[in-house]
This record gives sequence, C-alpha cells and structure tokens, in this order.
Amino acid sequence: METLTLPGANLAHGTVKLPGSKSISNRTLLLAALAQGTTEIHELLASDDTQRMLEALQTLGIVLTQIAPHQWRVEGSSGSFPVRQAKLFLGNAGTAFRPLTAALALSQGDYELSGIARMHERPIGDLVDALNAAGASIEYLQNPGFPPLHIHPAEINTSQALQVRGDVSSQFLTALLMALPLTGMEARIEVVGELISKPYIEITLNLMRRFGVKVLRDEWRAFTIPARSIYQSPGSIHVEGDASSASYFLAAGAIGQGPVKVEGVGRDSIQGDVRFIEALELMGAVVTTGDNWIEVSAVPGKLKALDLDCNHIPDAAMTLAILALFADGPSTLRNIASWRVKETDRLTAMATELRKVGAIVEEGSDYLRITPPAALLPNAHIDTYDDHRMAMCFSLVALGGVPVTINDPKCVAKTFPDYFERFSTLIHISNSSI
Repeated sequence: METLTLPGANLAHGTVKLPGSKSISNRTLLLAALAQGTTEIHELLASDDTQRMLEALQTLGIVLTQIAPHQWRVEGSSGSFPVRQAKLFLGNAGTAFRPLTAALALSQGDYELSGIARMHERPIGDLVDALNAAGASIEYLQNPGFPPLHIHPAEINTSQALQVRGDVSSQFLTALLMALPLTGMEARIEVVGELISKPYIEITLNLMRRFGVKVLRDEWRAFTIPARSIYQSPGSIHVEGDASSASYFLAAGAIGQGPVKVEGVGRDSIQGDVRFIEALELMGAVVTTGDNWIEVSAVPGKLKALDLDCNHIPDAAMTLAILALFADGPSTLRNIASWRVKETDRLTAMATELRKVGAIVEEGSDYLRITPPAALLPNAHIDTYDDHRMAMCFSLVALGGVPVTINDPKCVAKTFPDYFERFSTLIHISNSSI
C-alpha cells in the first residue's frame, strides 16, 4: 500500500485557491443536462466523483464538451435523456448515484446503476421506497435497501405526496427535489422525522432556482414543486470553491499561527460548510472574510475546547475533530450520526485513528468526545478507509510538530487530487524550533 509521511511542522501560512465544490459541481452537471438550452460551467471540480457523473451523462446521451481546464459545455436534453437503456458505474459518488437514481426512475427507461463495494454498503432504501410508492419500478440487485439497482420503465404519479425520511441522508431529499420537475406535474415531498444536513438542501434549492425552478417550502417539513416547472439553462454558471476542502487550510491557520488565506469561497457562500469559521472563532482563532476569500490566524496558546451541535457542518465537523487535539480540554462534537453512512463509518474511523496519536476518545451513536493528549504521539500510521476526508483531516496532525504517515494518500482524488501538494506549500518549520 502506498504511504505518504508528512514531516513535523509548527507554522502554516500562505494562500490557496480552492478547487470547485463537489456538491455544487455534480448538481450543476445534472441540472444542465436536464435543462433546455446549453450551459457553460466554469470552475467545475476535476475529481473522481465528477468524472463518474460526466461519464454517466455521456452514456445517457448528453453532449459534453470540455472547452478549457475546469470549463465544460453541456447541451441540455430538455428533461429527457436520449439513451433509454444503459448500465452506469458510479464509483463511490453519492452525489451522482442518489440524484441519478431519482432522475432515471422518471425517465421511462431501463437502467442498471452500480458502484464500488463501499457504495453498495451505503443505504438508498428510503429514496427507493419513496419513488416506488409513487409508481416507480426500482429493483435491488443484491441486498434490499442498498445498491446496485435495476430501474425499469414506469409511470410516476404525484397526485399523492411523496414521503422520505430526513434523518439518514439529505441526498435522498435532494434527489427527489431535482428529479420531480421532470414530471411536469405539481409534486409535494413530505419529510418524515428530523432533516439532517439542511445546508445541503439549501444548495440544491439555490441551484434549482438558477435553472428556473422555484420550490415552495413549508419550513423543513414539506416542499412543493409547481406544475409545469421546466429547467432552463442560465447560459453560464460558476462553481464556488469547495467550503469543505477550505476547512483543512483554515484549520492549519488556526493551528500553525497563520495567516492562511483561501480563495474561491467567501462570506456569501451558498455552502453550509462555510459556517466552519464560526466554530473556529469559538475556538479562539482570528477570522476575516471577503466576498471570495477567508483568512484565519491563530492566537497565542492553545485553542479553546468546544461542545457543538455539528448537524449544519457534517463534513467540516471532521476537521473540528482534529482541531480538538490542539484544544485546552475535552471537546464534544454532537449530532453527527450521518458520518456512519458516508464513504466509510466516519465515527468509528475517526475515533480509531485519533487514538493512534494519543487522544482519549469516547464514541457514541451520534457524537465524539475527544480529550487531547499532553503531547501528540509521533510517527502514527493513519488508515484512511478509502475516504478522502480522513486523509485530508489527519494531514493537520503534522502541525503538532510530529511526523505522521498517511496510508493510501491517493484516496483524496475523490474531491481534491493535488491536496497534499497544496498543503505542503503552506507548512513550515520555524527556525527557533530547529
């Protein structure tokens, strides 16, 4: 297995331009494919997940042209995929698999959707149940409730509200919201239980508006797509920098004196993970923001421990788990049950790897309590579980002045292929520590 050893360091400063947001990139690609007209997408993320979406759309007959690095032209299909029978391999890309499942269930075609082994362990039953209850014909090819799937031609009836659980993954609701305008009929979605990861639904609703479909909503309980809703190309659209990826660099500024500045996302971001900076401020870091940038510096001494409900920043909360290593006492991250159905079971994975660097960790069903060690243990070998965010998070351990080895570092290709090269430009060893 390939490994990468990062040397111990104690300073971080510099500027990083962020890659495009994965969540925005894959949503934008699908909406552009379903819209009337041609869309030019700028700053599209180049990663494994977006590559799976691009391949799937091409297989479905969508005409895609790369006109420059990170710039694509998408010729919309006016809501009807040209290819009505296909087999799609979607890797471990939940942002491709879930929305495509819903869109293809409404497409009067015969499709098989599969992914890597971990994708086949990630639940999709609540989405399939909602679609089948409305008349779709989706069959499980292996284990009930999980991919791979076989979608058969069927007529969807939206005269009754569709119901979907909100407490497993917000991607189920996103998938229904993006697909139901294809029916041309009024459609109502009712959320059963508490809706997690609400900021990701805000991203979905924001992008749907950009493509001409305005969803009516009753708080977070119900959503109505008006009859005769049609996706219309906005002509040109820019993808924001990835706020989740920004968290690693901003955390580096909070640990390693800083300042560290990220460009591509700012105070008015449509991404919920930009609120990570609020947690940084709670921990004592100095944060300044602009329209398209954020900068973070540390203050002398340790960071402040925190006890935080992290439902609004589920991905960036992983970075807080590493920051807890540098705090002045135990920190508790709450309401993170969704970690268990991500690229790996992140609750167990994070607890296991944090212990390798000396932390005392209490793992609950939906929380982690992290007590930092007096000194980080050097030369830990961090397993990454084929999870890009595990690899990126634990790079920050090096800023505690200890070497750390990342196993399978190339798993970052899912969202940020050159992450370690960018990170290495920021970290330094001060002369006083030599």
